[in-house]
Amino acid sequence: MTPYGEWPSPVKAASLVQGAAGISEVIADPVRPWLLWWAESRPDEGGRTAVMRCDLRGGEPLEVSPAGSNVRTRVHEYGGGAWWPHDGSLFYVEFADQRLRRLDAPGAEPVLLTAEPPAPRAWRYADGRVTPNGRWCVCVRERHDTGGEPVNELAAVAADGSQRTVSLWSGADFVMTPRVSPDGSMVAWISWDHPDMPWDATCLRVHRQDDGQLGDEVLVLGRDGDRSLCEPGWDPSGPARLLVCSDHDDWWGLYEVDLENGTLSAVVTGAFDVATPPWVFGMQRWTAAGGALAAAAGMPSGDQLVGAGDGAAAPDTSIDSLTMARVAPDGDPAPAYAGAGYGHETEVVVIAADRGRHRRRVVRPARDLGLDPGLLVEPEAISFPTGPDGAATAHALYYPPANPACAGPPGELPPLLVHAHGGPTAAARRQLSLGVTYWTSRGIAVVDVDYRGSTSYGRRYRQALHGAWGVVDVEDCVAAARFLAGRGDVDPRRLMIRGGSAGGFTVLAALALHDVFAAGSSRYGVADLEALAADTHKFESRYLDRLIGPYPEARDTYIARSPISHLAGFDAPMIVLQGDEDEIVPPSQSEMIVEALEAKGVPVAYLLFEGEQHGFRASQNIIAALEAELAFFGRILGFTPADDLPALEISGLH
Repeated sequence: MTPYGEWPSPVKAASLVQGAAGISEVIADPVRPWLLWWAESRPDEGGRTAVMRCDLRGGEPLEVSPAGSNVRTRVHEYGGGAWWPHDGSLFYVEFADQRLRRLDAPGAEPVLLTAEPPAPRAWRYADGRVTPNGRWCVCVRERHDTGGEPVNELAAVAADGSQRTVSLWSGADFVMTPRVSPDGSMVAWISWDHPDMPWDATCLRVHRQDDGQLGDEVLVLGRDGDRSLCEPGWDPSGPARLLVCSDHDDWWGLYEVDLENGTLSAVVTGAFDVATPPWVFGMQRWTAAGGALAAAAGMPSGDQLVGAGDGAAAPDTSIDSLTMARVAPDGDPAPAYAGAGYGHETEVVVIAADRGRHRRRVVRPARDLGLDPGLLVEPEAISFPTGPDGAATAHALYYPPANPACAGPPGELPPLLVHAHGGPTAAARRQLSLGVTYWTSRGIAVVDVDYRGSTSYGRRYRQALHGAWGVVDVEDCVAAARFLAGRGDVDPRRLMIRGGSAGGFTVLAALALHDVFAAGSSRYGVADLEALAADTHKFESRYLDRLIGPYPEARDTYIARSPISHLAGFDAPMIVLQGDEDEIVPPSQSEMIVEALEAKGVPVAYLLFEGEQHGFRASQNIIAALEAELAFFGRILGFTPADDLPALEISGLH
């Protein structure tokens, strides 16, 4: 029998990054549909993103982007959609200078498509598609050369290397997802304005298009601001079949758009979300071609692939992106996606037709972790009462300790680590996460909380956070911990809470306003909401209008909700982790809380990572952050991890 928290585990912090790849954005070449493309983010290569390609007619995956290149855009700061293929060529944004390039073959010299901006990275590009004639990239451009708030616009970039760029449309604060019709006659895109976020209210716009020039307006849908329209796209087999996701009926369903009158006809709908909140560009969780359709239906239990025909099921619980590939030689359309389950990390999959049945073909397998299956626990989906009177309901995924080689002492209950996801408009991931297994394999239970405001439960649940951030999310994390302690699963004296970004704010608020948790970890969390309202990037500069209230009109609420306003309530020890180049939550936010805790004599550890932005990408920093958290929790809760951990300086600990 070994005390909980002290179990020796084969899952090391280095296991999270060695050979790991964050696989996303699966795209089929629109001209050569037997070429399947995807992106890989590689922590052990400094966090750079590479673009891969596989010829589905035969051949192995190969890296197309230049060696050492980092394919990443800073539009909206969160990026995504930094590349797109066309006729075997790769169009991509290089992170270092944010200029758009065209690469015609692996190993060839990239062709610069955009001019050098007046200041470094002042012109940024994302989320493009090439016109069918190959002459133009229609994409999003974000300009930081205006002297005020950045300008987001629809732009056309010449594909021939002349570096000609034409501004097509800039009639809203934001644009996203420009998609050119198969015959090149129309372009559809999404726009929205402050203070909305793209999951609150957007417009779908369709215009005529002719060789990089925008023509007459065809349709504008969503002017009333009562729905989020996202992920528009055209059926490649027809000239004018436009589909889009809409949540006007609570759930993000997939609909066909009547271009004459703007009505929507249901295609894939139900008590599930097809779309996910578009924090990043490049997401599309549905595909259509020639009448065949597939969509990822996001449910509380995980994703299901629906609408692709009998037998076209995906045994994965998380589908990160979805697109269409036409598998040669017969040309039959087949859905392809990046997906993960509780038994494997993300891999690239094609579901191909074979004699009237569907078979699952893994194009890019997940890495072989070499772990005992008994370590890879599938969580229990729990729902529990929450709120002051217990009248509301929240949800979570509960992971008990799991290690076939270990057992806890009789009568002892394990510690619990409560995880508050970021966003806050996000969700607990329904897939294997070594970041969770790291804890459970050491005898520490984990609960990943889908507090009110999370995705996968419909628009009304998502909007339950409006005006209540820092209240209901905290209530739900506290309620999850109390629920599991009351059920007898975990030790009520050894409850911890952990979160990053918006989740870090929830951590700080929970520790400041409640006495439930014995310790906490905040990764680049918000300490001062008023400072955040005054010092953040354009994409989120009005986000708090919905979550808290308009600023400065609601200034009193901002102050009352800010953890920095409740220093007297901070008694629980904390570890704070921060990147020094974070422009979303600047280091000053973390340093405010660290200085306050030090002044009070509350034990606190602070790690500032050089070169990191919002979220840690470099392998050495991912390792250092996780090992520091384990060392910190062990010191505070009184268990000694079996790992050989680096020394950690904790001020105020005697």
